[in-house]
Amino acid sequence: MWGWRSVSVAMLCIALSGAWPAIAAEPVGQAVVIKTQVTGQSGPIEVDTSVHRNERIKTSPSGLGQFVFRDGTKLAVGWGSSVVIDKYVFDDSQSVKKLTIRAAKGTFRWVSGNSNSSAYQILTPAGTIGVRGTAFDFYVGPDGTTAVVLLNGAARFCGPGGCRQLQQRCDCVVAKPNGDMSAARRVDPSILATLGNQRALPFLSGNQRLAGGIGMLGGCNMASAAPERRDRNRPPPPPDPQKQDPPQKQAEPQKERPNKPDKPHHDKPHHDRPHHDRPDRPDKHDGHDKPGGHGRHDSHDRPGNHSQNHGNDRDHRGHDRDQGGDRDHDKDRDRDHDRDRNHDKGRSFNRNR
Repeated sequence: MWGWRSVSVAMLCIALSGAWPAIAAEPVGQAVVIKTQVTGQSGPIEVDTSVHRNERIKTSPSGLGQFVFRDGTKLAVGWGSSVVIDKYVFDDSQSVKKLTIRAAKGTFRWVSGNSNSSAYQILTPAGTIGVRGTAFDFYVGPDGTTAVVLLNGAARFCGPGGCRQLQQRCDCVVAKPNGDMSAARRVDPSILATLGNQRALPFLSGNQRLAGGIGMLGGCNMASAAPERRDRNRPPPPPDPQKQDPPQKQAEPQKERPNKPDKPHHDKPHHDRPHHDRPDRPDKHDGHDKPGGHGRHDSHDRPGNHSQNHGNDRDHRGHDRDQGGDRDHDKDRDRDHDRDRNHDKGRSFNRNR
């Protein structure tokens, strides 16, 4: 009898223990942005879906989830990530007494809410991030290597190799699970090579864009290091045609002008280049129709030639006048001669009578 009673009690305890996680699952926040695929303990997570304490959140290689906790804390989970909401103790003053998340791998952005800084704790394979009322990005690689980049406020990273303080915006610390830890320095694109992953810290590089005020905290001159952004760059412009002008100018033969005479036309004898060889100067052809024009063709282009031509014309006219006067004088002489001859005839006639 006692045996059956013991078995019944044991089965009841097992049933209660199996139901306990479902009964005790406490909503601690909700999803506000979901892209591609994000899953939780109960399956895919959608916008306005509640997330619970002890729930593991995972994203696909291109997934993105943004969550807001009850005290106003914001957590962005980038692609290929896994994180567990480890501890969450809420009080009645819209703040939490304890909020601990355990980041196994991937990339994240954290922005503190209304609770005291001592209430927040982020666990990574390489150490613990202590929050001092701040905002920061952090990355956890497959081997546990962790990088933290401060965006606002202050933070402290502690691991087996000691602690590092991050006090200036864009300060960065890289730590390994074996205790190796870099000094705090300003982040630059070379950190991606140090982490061995060009997809690390996508919120800083711009490969993944966040919505709302949480997305306004990036920068730190990391955008130029994003390899995926090169795929979205504009194609190179076509070659500038002006750059091809120099070879065209060198090949221009008309600039050499091989047919151009070395000396002006008037320096050569006129009979070496007759007028019909110069079709570009038709106005000089008039010299063929004038006597002597062939020898004086070049003189038409020189100033003062008009007066010389006028003088030549006057000489011709004077010569013509002289020849006319001589002809008139010969006519008068012939008339006098005829008159004398008639007079002699008259005198002979009278003498014969």
